[in-house]
Amino acid sequence: MAAAHGRMSDSADGAGDAKDGGEADAHAGSAPPAFRAAVEALCGARLRPQVEVEPTPAPQRLAPFAYALEAVVADGGQDLADGRLVLLHNPAGHDAWRGTFRLVTLVRAELEPEMAADPLLPEVCWSWLTGALQSRGLTYGEPSGTVTRAGSHYFGGLSERPPASQIEIRASWTPREGLGGVPDTAAHLASWCDLLAQVGGLPPAGPGDASVVTLPQRRDPQSR
Repeated sequence: MAAAHGRMSDSADGAGDAKDGGEADAHAGSAPPAFRAAVEALCGARLRPQVEVEPTPAPQRLAPFAYALEAVVADGGQDLADGRLVLLHNPAGHDAWRGTFRLVTLVRAELEPEMAADPLLPEVCWSWLTGALQSRGLTYGEPSGTVTRAGSHYFGGLSERPPASQIEIRASWTPREGLGGVPDTAAHLASWCDLLAQVGGLPPAGPGDASVVTLPQRRDPQSR
């Protein structure tokens, strides 16, 4: 496994509709110790080498404190999937979260059009998210999200390009807090990377749930 590092992928509005501001300084004096510890755990996580991760500006209107990462799944010189993960923290708690931390994500990948037409695709993709968390024994609450299929057809000067289909998973959940009120953010990041790799069509890093379905025939994400 490689330490969390990498290059920027496409800019993705993966933290809801809030506008991005400057990246939160998790080590500033105003940041609560629990938030600083949660961010330090993210930065120290050990990840599979195909997932390249680095910090990105975090949204500033969703919570008093926020930290964001973005990632791309790369294998054999090809980009297979990308996404963004945002850690939110409100020391006073949040009624909808039922906790003081929240994780928000967007994951996306290109698919063959015939695969995107599978009526079970949204349910399967959502099961990848919950299965990735459960496979690492993580407890969480208040999950919510959407799975969206989008298709593009090209005309005129672009008519030679084949139709393209994309899957997007937008989701959020509340990680359960451990000692000192700090969730195991490193394990949640590893689970998120498992999801990214699965959406990108890579085999699991270790023994997994035999009931999990994988989709073949990924396209490389095109320039956006």
